[in-house]
Amino acid sequence: MNIYKTYINGEWIGKEHNYDILNPNTLTVLGKVPCLGVEEIDKAFTAADEAFNSWKKTSLSFRISLMEKWVVELSKAKLEIATMMNNEIAKSLKDALSEVNRTIDYIKYTIEEMKRIQPKVYNGKAWGVENKYAIFNRVPLGVVLAISPFNYPINLSVAKIAPALIAGNTVVFKSSTQGTISAILMSKTIEKAGFPKGVFNMVTGRGRDIGDSLISNPHIKMISFTGSTEIGKTIASKNSMKPLVLEMGGKDPAIVLEDADLKSAAIKIAKGAFSFNGQRCTAVKRVLVSDKIADALITELLEIISNYKVGYATDENNFITPLISQGSANFVSDLIKDAKEQGAKVLIGNKFVRNLAWPTLIDNVTKNMKIYYEEPFGPVLPIIRFSTIKEAISIANDSSYGLQASVFTTNINKAMDIAHKIESGSVNINSAPQRGPDHLPFLGIKDSGFGVQGIADSIDSMTTLKGIVINYDENN
Repeated sequence: MNIYKTYINGEWIGKEHNYDILNPNTLTVLGKVPCLGVEEIDKAFTAADEAFNSWKKTSLSFRISLMEKWVVELSKAKLEIATMMNNEIAKSLKDALSEVNRTIDYIKYTIEEMKRIQPKVYNGKAWGVENKYAIFNRVPLGVVLAISPFNYPINLSVAKIAPALIAGNTVVFKSSTQGTISAILMSKTIEKAGFPKGVFNMVTGRGRDIGDSLISNPHIKMISFTGSTEIGKTIASKNSMKPLVLEMGGKDPAIVLEDADLKSAAIKIAKGAFSFNGQRCTAVKRVLVSDKIADALITELLEIISNYKVGYATDENNFITPLISQGSANFVSDLIKDAKEQGAKVLIGNKFVRNLAWPTLIDNVTKNMKIYYEEPFGPVLPIIRFSTIKEAISIANDSSYGLQASVFTTNINKAMDIAHKIESGSVNINSAPQRGPDHLPFLGIKDSGFGVQGIADSIDSMTTLKGIVINYDENN
């Protein structure tokens, strides 16, 4: 069994006190990771704060050269990292490799995006003020705290780290507990790229043990977080005067109208709902379908779902793999049980072997059921029937979440009208919700988040404008 170290101020450090990372495929211990205390966390932030003084003064070309070396090192390590993800979060090797490759492309695009950020120049003539010019540059904020989730431990970590570093910030990085080993392997590629000590630091520990000391450190100048709504709200309540980007949960609806191409819609909805076992904030969490075509859509969905292979992530033939923990499986099971007791009909699934959950489709879901409102983060898809488009919009908006939504129809006029009325960060027409392409703005409203991600938007969120106003006398 491997005992891993974490990376602070250019050194790999360990602790006598470690915690176990379980393999979701076997529920056995995969490795041990240091449980840091307040002293080590303070050391990470102090190192980042001190390094910022020199890092912010480096040229963009120098920072780009290190980012390019990072791309090389990450490319070398991608099979090792993907294999660890396969064991640590039960993501298929194919999907894990795809995530690392996507992350490599993310860094490359971040480099190109930063090259295109230029100063803005203004004059005062529009206001009748002569002899005045103003130059506004984007400048780094300082120490960025980056907190990432388990489901995309490489991509969603680098999506915070890369924009921060390229813009001249320093980083203290905390991964989700499950996913920490994969993130450590990624962090090793940053070290090998040659970033100066203190510019990048990684802290480890269970959120419940180190969360308060982590998010309240006085050196923090900005926080970028992806995770649960509960934790996101805690961060917001304790950092009201610091810039925040919070990406939280979702209850993403897919609205299917009578004129939709049902076969195409079913394929996209099923994939959108069950990819990586529904453990995605952008997964389809509920299907809102016209009662006139509901039975036909269900027939299409059942044909697809019944062919999904279920088993361990080590077998590439399996589409449905174990959930991240036994607790997650229990939560999904309880939601299904509650729906059944309240009159819903389970059409397929509702089978569990430890943390392995079979894909489940539930019909006749109504608002008295927990699954109507709660995000399952598992392979269960509720069907909610509607009779009018107005009703469908009302159901879609009857949620504390507002991340993404989908509308399936062949009538672009209806699609655009519905899209404008749905309360969410974005609406996909004839496609399942999705995060990418990664250069697009990504955001949620209500309990789904605050602030905007996407490469250019992430750079903006981690910098601020600084102006130099030149007043001159043209007579001299």
